[in-house]
Amino acid sequence: MNLSGGPACLKYLLFSFNLLFVITGVVVLCVGAVIQSYYHSYSYFLDDKFFSAPALLIAVGAIVLIVSFFGCCGAVKENHCMILTFSVLLLVVFILELSGGIAGYVLRDSARDFLKGKLNESMHKYDSSIETQEVWFGLQTTLKCCGNNNYTDWESVFHNTSLPLSCCPRSHGAVGTDECYINSTNIYEDGCLKKFGTYVMDHAATLGGAGIGIAFIQLLGVTLACLLARHIRRKYESVS
Repeated sequence: MNLSGGPACLKYLLFSFNLLFVITGVVVLCVGAVIQSYYHSYSYFLDDKFFSAPALLIAVGAIVLIVSFFGCCGAVKENHCMILTFSVLLLVVFILELSGGIAGYVLRDSARDFLKGKLNESMHKYDSSIETQEVWFGLQTTLKCCGNNNYTDWESVFHNTSLPLSCCPRSHGAVGTDECYINSTNIYEDGCLKKFGTYVMDHAATLGGAGIGIAFIQLLGVTLACLLARHIRRKYESVS
């Protein structure tokens, strides 16, 4: 059975959109994987909930690639069952992507308060934990920051004017003293809460935008698939 006119246009339009779905699936998967990797670098400071949204988008991206197969085959073969299956699966993907996007924005709103408590808690473990010293060294060196709100926060940890070496940048190859104090002239003045919070919130916003934006592209695919399935069913009914 060959469709003609409007239904034929729907058929080729749906097939074309499936190519777009493959691209969006790859994009969603890559966005989730990249942000998961970024968050993993600071997993000591982050809760499991920060990894759930990117993990969801990675899973959704993989599912989209599989779902697109049903759409392509159903459109080419004009198979009502496959197109209907494609519509249902794509609707599920839409819900998952929308959930991932909303989760990203929710994390963005709650990130700063969570990080403030986590950073403050870990600072007071600095003297007793080598792991804490290493993660703070990486955080302050990478983000060029010092302390939670600023470098004076370390006074409550060391109870003197000394600071972690990572609070004082040194030129490459320079021979300097292994000391860093509050009165040093080359201290990172920005607090890590500000910089790390911005880092996490920006990536959470990217997750939210990618999830919600692409979800509505998928919704258009659901609409096209449903229209095509209806036309195919009517064609079958008129033939029988």
